Amino acid sequence: MSQTAVLFENIHPVADKPLLSASLTIERHGAALPVADLHTALGGATVAGIRSRTKMNADAFAAASSLLALGCFCIGTNQVDLDAAAGRGIPVFNGPFGNTRSVAELTLASVIMLMRGVPHRSEAAKRGEWRKNAEHSHEVRGKKLGIIGYGNIGSQLSVLASGLGMHVYFHDVEPKLAHGNARSVGSLDELLEISDVVTIHVPSTPQTKGMMGAEQFARMKAGAHFINQARGDLVDVDALAAALESGHIRGTAVDVFPKEPASKDEAFVSPLQKFENVILTPHVGGSTLEAQAAIGDDVALKLARFLSQGTTKGAVNVPELDPGPLRRGVRRILSFHENAPGFLSRFNDAVSASGANIAAQRLQTMGQLGYATADLEGDLPAGFVDHIAALDGSIATRLIEG
Repeated sequence: MSQTAVLFENIHPVADKPLLSASLTIERHGAALPVADLHTALGGATVAGIRSRTKMNADAFAAASSLLALGCFCIGTNQVDLDAAAGRGIPVFNGPFGNTRSVAELTLASVIMLMRGVPHRSEAAKRGEWRKNAEHSHEVRGKKLGIIGYGNIGSQLSVLASGLGMHVYFHDVEPKLAHGNARSVGSLDELLEISDVVTIHVPSTPQTKGMMGAEQFARMKAGAHFINQARGDLVDVDALAAALESGHIRGTAVDVFPKEPASKDEAFVSPLQKFENVILTPHVGGSTLEAQAAIGDDVALKLARFLSQGTTKGAVNVPELDPGPLRRGVRRILSFHENAPGFLSRFNDAVSASGANIAAQRLQTMGQLGYATADLEGDLPAGFVDHIAALDGSIATRLIEG
């Protein structure tokens, strides 16, 4: 039976090789589709690949009756109902590292452009004005860069900025090993108060939404700059606009917004558009060919390994388990199930009753979900997979041939 990978939103063609090696037929769509068309396209998908604009909610998963796994060819997974996927035994994979360098480079470029006052000088030049002066124009060397969130992007940015001679400070909710000359500070308030430029690099969570508002901007140094190239809902954009209007914040660079156009045909509207001392970009922090290629290869390999081996390493919503390559002549049964007492006993009893020998077995749980794999030697009776799938507590079952 033919299996299909349905890819949306111009996923980089480097993803094709791992998917083809997994014996998948590839169906491509150049953009995010309207809901009805999306559901139709998902109807025959064995695996699906999306980026940030395709919304995979419970209805989308219900329409994808044959879907085994979902790949988010991007960093974030906010566009996916992860619980709905887990409830169907569908692992969701992403590419958390592929565009790290691209975002860090754009942020560093924004730091330099803001500190030199390039945005408003560029706008003036377009009007025929010649603002050739050094007012509010500074080298970044010796200036203080404050990084909110010291994960993959924040830490790499700190290395790049240190190389330019900046004094780097960071704040993270978890202890992190500092890179280069970076120093951790004890609180967000302290970071805001000492930095010449503040840039935010944290995920969108209930705790981080709106974390930069009027109070936080007021704490920043007068004349400091602010950058958001992480998530649009981290920042109160109206409060940022007010801080720009008052002159307390001298400049800003923003790549992500609370409301973004669904397509190039929809108008982009933001209260930041009226200011000259801003850099506005259309969510392109990770949109380099290099980043898209790296993410394409990473996520496609994860999807292919799940199909051929049952590996969930790197999944964001199900237990991570890596059973390794499957030996020739051995079958591997995969079982997503409710994490409740008794299931593994029922599972092993069913295997024992089949007459097969369990050569290797692995189990991992996460919250209410369990994932078990067993490598089986010997012949299996007809209807064996259906029998395992019918066990009390079973969610999704699949057999892989070695």
